[in-house]
Amino acid sequence: MAGIFSLNVIQNALELGCIYALVALALYLSYSILNIADLSTDGCFILGCAVSCQVLGHPLLALPAAMCAGVCSGFVTAFLQTRLGITSIIAGIIVNTGLYSVNLAVMGYSSSVSLLKAETLFTRAQKLLQPVLGSWYKLAVAAVFIGAACVLMVLFLGTRLGLSIRATGDNAEMVRASSINPAFTITVGLCVSGSLTALAGALLGQYQKSADINVGTGVVTIA
Repeated sequence: MAGIFSLNVIQNALELGCIYALVALALYLSYSILNIADLSTDGCFILGCAVSCQVLGHPLLALPAAMCAGVCSGFVTAFLQTRLGITSIIAGIIVNTGLYSVNLAVMGYSSSVSLLKAETLFTRAQKLLQPVLGSWYKLAVAAVFIGAACVLMVLFLGTRLGLSIRATGDNAEMVRASSINPAFTITVGLCVSGSLTALAGALLGQYQKSADINVGTGVVTIA
């Protein structure tokens, strides 16, 4: 009898782990660096998944489209905090609740969307990489994305804007005294965080070949 940790189970765990690692990277930016409890993550994750599954026939174009949707989600969350004076937790809850209706509209007012007969990023990779990597081609695709995201995040946080975002999370008053607008740095940080979360949702939608309105439930805990 095969053990509970078979090679197939480990392989699937690594594939999903690389995808959800993008959400963990987004939460690191919002929770750890900006010191903001962004509770819109669940809705933003579903938004990226829904947008990706609706851009049928263009799996590569679906990824930047989902990231743009995530940027919009992050912008609204930041706007509620910086311009309307709503606390971060309440702002995240408002956006997360509002995204439920938005996600339903994106999915054509259906609770699920199927991609069983559509081409995805992973089916394209299968044609190119499976002869070389075998069944590990999905892990290779997911690892490329999380590796690129980590490198870009490190480079971004080393820029002047990235340093300003890090300083905003440490001491917003000091940043304001240094003639840096903390509302701008918070907005940029949450937009980047939202884009990473939506990218993770887009990859998961193409990985599972489906989108469900409840797929993002508990994604913060998972990440």
